[in-house]
Formats: sequence, structure tokens, C-alpha cells
Amino acid sequence: MSDDDREIARLWRINRTIHELVQDRGYEVSEDELAMDLQTFKEQYARNGMVDRNSLNFFTNAIHNPSQSIFIFFSDEKNVGIRTMKKFIGILEEKKIGSGIIIYSHSMTPASKKVINTMASTYRLEEFAESDLLVNITHHKLVPRHELLSDDEKRALLERYRLRETQLPRIMLSDPVARYYGLRRGQVVKITRPSETSGRYASYRIAF
Repeated sequence: MSDDDREIARLWRINRTIHELVQDRGYEVSEDELAMDLQTFKEQYARNGMVDRNSLNFFTNAIHNPSQSIFIFFSDEKNVGIRTMKKFIGILEEKKIGSGIIIYSHSMTPASKKVINTMASTYRLEEFAESDLLVNITHHKLVPRHELLSDDEKRALLERYRLRETQLPRIMLSDPVARYYGLRRGQVVKITRPSETSGRYASYRIAF
């Protein structure tokens, strides 16, 4: 396998994982994208033997709230700097999209990462290295099922067990699974694990 073929296969895996991530967050994703095999990916995105990362960019709407959109942006700059961040935010502004994920191949400069925090009041920006998306971590057999609770479900949970938020175990926002689901501070996830005695048991963690 040539270096170009390896790079195409790598981007095929990354593209599949980011579509699975977006779907797991409740956004519309076509089955064709999720089921796309390597040969189809090559025919669609690598007609000249190389993948133009810009061709992998896409945006989609939330299933239960079509007015809520997210834009996925593959950086063609290996080390993301301010110029690429301006381009990324410019697209969000033009399309009037409030959330975006930038995917980069090597690194992000400290200044470009600072933009994410600086713009937090206007846009919800996230960043993933391509290496983070080579494998879908939620498909690993050692990662239990995580389900995000709605605000009403969270309130009912706290009332049922007479708990305060501070009494719940925590999941850090930097946790890979928390990043995969895009958890925000204060959100609660239900984690279901197999149990030898009861078949399965559930625990709850609050994002912190």
C-alpha cells in the first residue's frame, strides 16, 4: 500500500467517526455516509489519488430542533493558526451556524486555541486532532453506554434520590467520552454497565 493509499484509508476512518459522533449527538446523518466503504470514499473524495480536506466539510441540523446546526471543518493547514480560525469562524458567520468542530492533522497554536474561549459567548467551538477520530472510542468493548439526560430527566433524578448536583460523581469535560458527546458543564450522563448479578446497572455522572 502506498503512502497516498494509507492517507486515504486514514481519512476514510476519520470521516466515518466524525459522522458517527454527529449522529450520536442527535444530528441528521445519512446512512450512506455512515455505511460508506473505502472504495466508495476513494471514488467520491479522492478522484486524483489524494483527498482535498475541504471536500470533507459538512453541516447538518439537529433532528429534534432543525434550527440548531453544526458545521464540521477539516483544516487543510497542518498546524492551525489564527488565519485558519478566521476562515472557520467566517464560514459559521456566513451560514449563521452557532456550533462548529475543527479537525486538524498536527497541532493548534496556543493563539488559535485561545480563539475558542474568546468566542465562546458567540459560537460553541470544539477541536479534535485527526488522531482522536481514527477509532470511535464509544465502540470499544470497555467503554460502557453513555446517555445524556435531558434537563427534566436530570431534575427527576435529583428529586428521586434527594441529591444536590454536588453530590453526583463527576465526569471531566476533558474526558474522551465527554468530548465525544460534547458534554457541557452541569449536564448529567447515565452510564450503563453489565453486571454479573443483575444483568446491568446504571450510574450517573455530572459533567464538570
